[in-house]
Amino acid sequence: MRILTAAVCGALFGIGLYLSGMTDTRKVQGFLDVTGTWDPTLMFVMGGALLPMAIAWRLTQGRTPRYGGSFPAPLQHRPDRNLATGAILFGMGWGLAGLCPGPAMASLSYGGSGGVIFLVAMIAGMLIAVPARRRLDTAGGLT
Repeated sequence: MRILTAAVCGALFGIGLYLSGMTDTRKVQGFLDVTGTWDPTLMFVMGGALLPMAIAWRLTQGRTPRYGGSFPAPLQHRPDRNLATGAILFGMGWGLAGLCPGPAMASLSYGGSGGVIFLVAMIAGMLIAVPARRRLDTAGGLT
């Protein structure tokens, strides 16, 4: 039942990304182009996602999931160099490709090579991230 619930939620998420235009790389890049022909419509998509999520976090306090486990606690740490570095790299990739992980997965369902190339590059980045991080830490890089 847990896998079915996850599959239904993932499908709804993908449909939502598609209907909202988050899988359209031109729309995303238009949103990020604040000095050119800026397209603010994705701001409403983000706001439309944040509001129900904030309500869901409040409703889950003191409850347990129906299908086992526990809800994750909200993070209580301050932004640091690692978070800033990750956010900058994520933003650069999002701006260059017009895709982030969720929309890239959703874009696979309607073909095209762009989503596949992005997905392969994303997986490669995930595979090298931990060894690269260890190497930076031992070399006195980011902390």
